[in-house]
Amino acid sequence: MLPPRTRPQGVGLPAPRRDIGAAVPVARTRTWVPAGPLDVRLTVLPWRRGGTDPSFRITPDGAVWRASRTPAGPGTLRITGSPAQLEGHAWGPGAQWLLDALPGLLGAHDDPSAFVPRHRVVHQAHRRHPGLRLTRTGLVLEALIPTILEQKVTTTEANRAWKLLLFQHGAPAPGPAPADRMRVMPDARGWALIPSWDWHCAGVDNKRASTVLRAVRVGARLDSLAALPPEEAGRRLQSISGIGPWTAAETLQRSHGAADALTVGDLHLPHHIGYALEGTRRSSDEAMLRLLAPYEGQRHRASRLILLATHAPPRHAPRLAPNPPNRHS
Repeated sequence: MLPPRTRPQGVGLPAPRRDIGAAVPVARTRTWVPAGPLDVRLTVLPWRRGGTDPSFRITPDGAVWRASRTPAGPGTLRITGSPAQLEGHAWGPGAQWLLDALPGLLGAHDDPSAFVPRHRVVHQAHRRHPGLRLTRTGLVLEALIPTILEQKVTTTEANRAWKLLLFQHGAPAPGPAPADRMRVMPDARGWALIPSWDWHCAGVDNKRASTVLRAVRVGARLDSLAALPPEEAGRRLQSISGIGPWTAAETLQRSHGAADALTVGDLHLPHHIGYALEGTRRSSDEAMLRLLAPYEGQRHRASRLILLATHAPPRHAPRLAPNPPNRHS
């Protein structure tokens, strides 16, 4: 007789609160002045995987919180202040690393001056969002794994899987509230040790789980790709079985701030671009590449601006229904 199945500890549950009487950890701080207009939220939102992402939070006071696994260890970063002068506060072993990387996270390495709008829609979006910058962290593995979870599934399914896996196998984020309810993703060894049943409970099929396992076998060498140009880093990422152009582009947009890393192979993006620039409700990757050809070298930036400024084409079919969550019998 098979043993009874039990609910894996922590699945679907919030991270435990720290003791009320515990000492508040001491933060490292940094002040940074952007060189031009900066919209902090728009710049860092690509790192948020849904409204309940355990590693990302925007509090009612406008502060941006991000829990991250850095080369120096887990860390939590809080960004406050105004676009004219920003304050970074960080906790944990990775605190100093996060503060050193703060300008890159907020687009300091991005050069929007190279972008020239060539379409009315793009021009209007560019004018309305002068503070949009392309984030860059150099953390390739941290960008790659949640992107793999998004392969061939709905956003809702991918975000749910990310949330459950972080709550069960991630580490508590260092720092004061609300960091005490946040999680840092596992390291490469932690991902490799996740049992097959926990992948199943999170709704991750064997193909995506296997791709994650192949990626983490490379381990820290993946983050060394941050020193390479995006084109070369993308080629090396795609040498890992299960990682194609879509996954590589979505990763490089975050790890490298790659202005030309256009997402090809997406289910919705070509239709959105085609509808915004030509008025066609159904489009293709080939048509999208043609429409964005004038923005060669800046196609990811152009697509982000179009997504910010326009609506998706009207749907004539029901939305793709997510797969039902795995339940214990």
